[in-house]
Amino acid sequence: MSETAEAFYLPLGEGRFAPTKATESPWDSGSQHGGPPSALLAHLAGAGADPGQRTARVSVDFLGAIPRRELTVEVSAVRPGRRISLTEARMSVDGRAVAVARVWHLATGPTPPASTPAVLPPPLPAATDAPAVPLPDMGDWGYGRALDWRYTAGSPDRRGPAAVWTRVRVPLVAGQPTTPLARVLVAADAANGISAELDLTGWLSIPPGMTTHLLRDPVGEWVHLDCRTQLATDGLGLCSGVLSDEQGVVGEVAQPLLVQQR
Repeated sequence: MSETAEAFYLPLGEGRFAPTKATESPWDSGSQHGGPPSALLAHLAGAGADPGQRTARVSVDFLGAIPRRELTVEVSAVRPGRRISLTEARMSVDGRAVAVARVWHLATGPTPPASTPAVLPPPLPAATDAPAVPLPDMGDWGYGRALDWRYTAGSPDRRGPAAVWTRVRVPLVAGQPTTPLARVLVAADAANGISAELDLTGWLSIPPGMTTHLLRDPVGEWVHLDCRTQLATDGLGLCSGVLSDEQGVVGEVAQPLLVQQR
């Protein structure tokens, strides 16, 4: 990375955080990529969940470009409960809401008397001398450099469906361990970028939100993202992806897309 980042976010106290270069969007150096804010909101929403609950769904709405400036996150309980709870986390910059996440937490229980056969992703490719970075035409952008990317299908310079192993290179919040949930969500929002069907230097492909359903917490540092983008004839799109670790499927992500010529 051209600028070394300690983490995606530096904690400032009282719900305030400073985003670093690692959050930088490829479209605007003054804005954040959607992955780190999604992970931060879900991470903070989970702090108040019952110890016997686990995150089952994270739905994030982006209310516009998210500036790469000091931000505040406020968390509130929407539907408290021991078995099922819903928590909202709201991110604001300069007093304006820029992203809102709603997180469902469900209580875990005994192992069911049935099992789902594991579907394993392709093995992790060996490291290369020239590490891959998504959207190479967009230059040296912070989020792209803050993760390791090892493609198992497609490539950074080819449009269409793609699959890639990802690993965050820095913590989500400085001084705190990165949770399995955060590793998944930091990567999940990259789905539409790495599977774009059109040249993104000439076409907009804007996700106003992201929904991730989680079967379980991932194991290990690496998360595999296998995704594709479908286009309608009237300028909308849908990106969907399967998230896995070395033991099989972890969850699924979906993003609606605004697709227009620049």
